Amino acid sequence: MTSADYFAAKLAHETDASDLHAARKAGERIAVVDVRNDEAWAQGRVVDAIHMHYSEIPARAPQEIPLDTPVVVYCWSPGCNAADKGALAFAQLGYEVKVMIGGFEYWVREGYPVEDADGVHRRPVDALTGIARIRTRA
Repeated sequence: MTSADYFAAKLAHETDASDLHAARKAGERIAVVDVRNDEAWAQGRVVDAIHMHYSEIPARAPQEIPLDTPVVVYCWSPGCNAADKGALAFAQLGYEVKVMIGGFEYWVREGYPVEDADGVHRRPVDALTGIARIRTRA
């Protein structure tokens, strides 16, 4: 395998918060699936995500997500492998699936909208992960 083959394969199976946000903004049809537990879901999630714990995917996905719909899964953070477990379950069912690297943590840190019981919110962009607007004095 060449380096080009490796990186092409990696990009075929991963996306990031920025690319997912841009794809959704462009109107691409993507099912975004949060594979975390109920407590994590309640703390906040990507707006319009589907909550489907990775252990439920084999039973629920065929009834809820058309097989021809591309899927992006995410979990908490780079330190969590639940997204990989979810991606494997979707792939075994025949779905086109990608993992959102960085997980929900980087979605939030990059300032994209999050949803919880109180509605949709945006948190400030973390200048270590996204482009933060710096205000200057006039």
